[in-house]
Amino acid sequence: MSVLAPNPHILYRETHHRDQQHTFWNGASCLGILKSNGVGFDRRKYDSKKIEKRNFRVGAMWPDLSRPTSVELEPIQDCDQLDQILLNSQQLSQPIIIDWMAAWCRKCIYLKPKLEKMAAEYDTKIKFYCVDVNKVPQALVKRGNISKMPTIQLWKDGEMKAEVIGGHKAWLVLDEVREMIQKFR
Repeated sequence: MSVLAPNPHILYRETHHRDQQHTFWNGASCLGILKSNGVGFDRRKYDSKKIEKRNFRVGAMWPDLSRPTSVELEPIQDCDQLDQILLNSQQLSQPIIIDWMAAWCRKCIYLKPKLEKMAAEYDTKIKFYCVDVNKVPQALVKRGNISKMPTIQLWKDGEMKAEVIGGHKAWLVLDEVREMIQKFR
């Protein structure tokens, strides 16, 4: 059954207690009214007074707005910035995740927003960074020992501990990154 509503997050359900049929109604207009048996609704039978007297239950789905849903990965531009980030993470005794990617790589482009959502999950525990290998000096790429993209590395205590080379499905890559984080937390 489909329901037309101006806002898909809010649906009003009208319950007829006598015949146990449910009618969905959107508050802005009567366009979205359908009976649960699939038969259409005749607006002429009900005037607004009768609808107001009925028992309505309101259901709403609201996202959790207390936390951001995604965090933009902070770019690393050169070796000095990487050294500073590694030193800072070593002092805080926190691991970092670096996504080595390229702007022309389709898998990298597809994976980046998913990593940004993951970064929101680990907001204060782990910092996420990205490196576009075409926009940085090759010395930085060599330092990361990058041969394929996307490559997601976990660095802790100033050295690379684990990596996932993401040449397969994004959900598998994300599962492997989560496992890597759990192992080296």
